[in-house]
This record gives sequence, C-alpha cells and structure tokens, in this order.
Amino acid sequence: MASPEEEVIAIMKKAGIDLAATLPCDRIKNLLPLVSENFPEIKLTREENGVGICAGAYLAGGKPMMLIQSTGLGNMINALESLNVICKIPLPILTSWRGVYGEGIEAQVPLGVCLPAILEGSGLEYTIIDEAEKLPLLENVIRDAFENLRPHIALISPKVWEMSDCCAWEAAGLPEKPEVIERTCAFNLKAENLRPVILRNDAICAIASQLDGEITVTNLGVPCKELYACRDRDLNFYMFGSMGLVSSIGLGLAISSEKTVVAFDGDGSLLMNPNALLEVAKEAPKNLIIIGLDNGAYGSTGSQETCALRYIDLEIFAKACGIRNTAKVNSTEGLIETFRKFRTMQALSFIHVILKPGNTKAPNIPLSPEEVTKRFKTALKAQKI
Repeated sequence: MASPEEEVIAIMKKAGIDLAATLPCDRIKNLLPLVSENFPEIKLTREENGVGICAGAYLAGGKPMMLIQSTGLGNMINALESLNVICKIPLPILTSWRGVYGEGIEAQVPLGVCLPAILEGSGLEYTIIDEAEKLPLLENVIRDAFENLRPHIALISPKVWEMSDCCAWEAAGLPEKPEVIERTCAFNLKAENLRPVILRNDAICAIASQLDGEITVTNLGVPCKELYACRDRDLNFYMFGSMGLVSSIGLGLAISSEKTVVAFDGDGSLLMNPNALLEVAKEAPKNLIIIGLDNGAYGSTGSQETCALRYIDLEIFAKACGIRNTAKVNSTEGLIETFRKFRTMQALSFIHVILKPGNTKAPNIPLSPEEVTKRFKTALKAQKI
C-alpha cells in the first residue's frame, strides 16, 4: 500500500506537474526527498519568489506547483493577488498546515488558526485535507487551479502523515561527515565612479531597439509604460503588481524556454526582494539577462531615494549572489555594446545601468493584465519555445 507521501507524488504525476518549487517543513520532510527524485525542483529561499518562478514557467507552457509550509502564505498573499489573480495565472500550492493540529511551536498558532478565514477573506480558493483518506482531494486542487486559472491552496494537516511508514528523509539524510567545501571569492571589478547621464527611458529604449525575438519581462509602473511606448511587442510581459518578482518571473521563463529572456528590473525592486538573485544564480540559466535599472530612486512613486543611491552597489551584490557575468554602464552606447556581448555569450548575465532619476510622460498601457497575459502566452506558444 502506498504511503501518503507516495500518493502525493502519484497525484502530481497524473496531473502532469513538471516543476516543483519548494521550501521545507518538518512535517513534510519525508515528502520533499520524493519530490526531488521525481520532478525538476527549485529550492526556494523565500515563498514569493516561487510565485514569480512558477508564473514564468506557466507562461512558457509548463505546469508548476509549490510545496511549502503554511506560514509562507503570509508572505505570498499580495503576490498571489497582484500577479496570479489579476493575470489569471494558475498555481496549485500544497501547504503543510501548521498551528492547528499537534502543534508544539506557539509562534505557529496565530496564523495557522486564522488561515482559512484569511484565505476566504482574500478570495483565494483553498481545500482542507485533514486526514490521509482525503488526499485524493489534492487532485481536485491541481485540476481546479489550471482549469479556472487561479491559485488553489491545499491546507494539509500533519495528521495526514502521522501514520506514514515512509522513511525517505532518513534515506536521503546527511552523511555522518558532511563535505567540507572551500568558499571562493572571485571578484574582478574596476574602481570607478560612473556619473548618471541618461534616464531609465533611454536605457529601456536602447535595449528595445536591439530585441530580435527575445522574451522580456518588465518591472511594474512607469518602466512598463516606457517599454510599451518605445516598442510594444507580443513577447513583452508587462507587470502590473507583485513588485520584487521581475527576476523571479524571468527565471521561470528562462528555465522553461530556450529563448533569451531579458528582465528589466530596478534598484527598488531588487532591494525589496534580494533573495531573487540568489535563486537566479543557483539555477544559472544561460538564456537570462537581467538589466538592473538603477536610478537610486523609487521612480514610480515620486522618486524617493533607495539604498542603491549611497549604500549598496548592485553589481557587487549580483556578484556576491553568484552571478559571474556582470558589467556596469552609464551610456546607451555602452549598454547596447554590453547587451550584444552578453547575448552572444549565452550565459547568465547582469548589467548594472547607472541612471539619472526621472520619468518620461508615457501613456498608460491600454491592455488589462489578463489581456497582456493571454497575448504573451499565445505568442510564446506560436513560436514553439
């Protein structure tokens, strides 16, 4: 007889899941090794990044799923609402529901007890699976997510695994003597001051002029408007919310496609979610170029200063995360030259663009989030990515 953990794997396979984004929980420690064995997996550093990565994978034709601890839903709700819900992007989420049954950690209780009400109040679909006999409901969760183009969350009680005889965690346990790995620091940066001489719109239009079949994903707000005004294309994915997930969506697209993916990220966005570059560097897709548009300001909200203006260098940060191919530029000529070089290299790259603060008067994008999503996904499918 199959264990509950093996039943979950069978359900995922039957549903056609082809990517798992995971964060560990003690209660599903025997399930996660089986996930690693049976599916391509991205081990997350923060839950919101999984929302972005899975969105990108879905847009490129995949069927992703997240497996996390329920506490992570507290970090994810805005991303789910402002990306998946408004764009109608499906996402089945298996959560280990903490704080309700047999909970020994007091800090898990407040959110865990309130989760059903929180999800209901947020308009997010959920299903409670509180005993092993109800695990077949997970199949309905996955089917509903993809048929109705929405997130659907399975709250799975620890009781489900209570009588399981699965020992996958022990079988995949750490060796008695963990391998000692040398830590290498390999920086090759020039000490120089680059004066901001161009606006973000100049940089976006410079890259837009070079696009030839590449996929793009662009940070929300004015940057999207500027790219739309410079060069609207069906292969442009414009973000309307979920700030901080640009590079995560780009990663999901890149690992699910052979096309070059260009992610227009910003200093405010990158600093809001610095974990994103850790996962990008770990997966290191050869077809992803991140354009770090750094004007030292939150450009869409009144140009309030970000930490990038005085306190942190985004190129050094990208290097520290493990991205080897980086460059810093402050002119359209230098940006175009560097973009061409990295595109030819076909290696994960980060271009740090030093900019003046300021926005152009670009018109609103005359498309709804759902229309942008449908157009983009149709374009990718037509090109058989």
